Amino acid sequence: MRYIYKDILAAKQNGKKLLAILLDPDKLEVAQIENLTKKIHASPATHVFVGGSTVEKGQTKKIVIELKKHTKLPIILFPGDKSQITNTADGILFLSLLSGRNPKFLIEQQIQSVSILKNTNLEIIPTGYILIDGSVETAVQRVSKTSPIPQNNPQLITDTALAGEYMGKQLIYLEAGSGATESVEIKNIQAVANAISVPLIVGGGLRSLSAIEKAYEAGADLVVIGTAFEKDDSFFDK
Repeated sequence: MRYIYKDILAAKQNGKKLLAILLDPDKLEVAQIENLTKKIHASPATHVFVGGSTVEKGQTKKIVIELKKHTKLPIILFPGDKSQITNTADGILFLSLLSGRNPKFLIEQQIQSVSILKNTNLEIIPTGYILIDGSVETAVQRVSKTSPIPQNNPQLITDTALAGEYMGKQLIYLEAGSGATESVEIKNIQAVANAISVPLIVGGGLRSLSAIEKAYEAGADLVVIGTAFEKDDSFFDK
């Protein structure tokens, strides 16, 4: 049953803001999952994203299987490559790195994943992934060998996002990168939110509740936090 994207669309239409906790399988042990999901349930999280730029083969599946034992929240793969695909999740962001020009992450990984995906029950959500400069070199940059779009070029960011929508992407994801010291600037979130009609995801470098709130106010429909929650699992207690 396909429900994840339908629910995201409904939330956008009703003005409901969504929050995803991003879990990197390479930074987790299976034994941590039960307590971690309790903390996720105590937060405003509506979704759990699982993935990373580089993950040991088989680790994603182990983490998702354990997550399924402890949460009913939708678990969505956010894969760095095809090796992270597992049918144990509910859905997958079928990512295309629109900000880069490396064909491996524009289309090659996607083609290689088809033989895996067509034999799964995953809800496949085409997603335009746009990397924005977060003031540090991120794992995405290193792995993809691409450069982020500068924060001071809102026109290019907006045109890239709108091109993604014209290409049929159902989500646009503005990302400053894991561990970014600066989040996507408000002016850029606003510009993209005003230009596109599909839901907008924003993540990377969001280290406070006020930063999350500002992203929502600027037009983000779903905000993703990973490092902040990872380093301080009492983040939402504040």
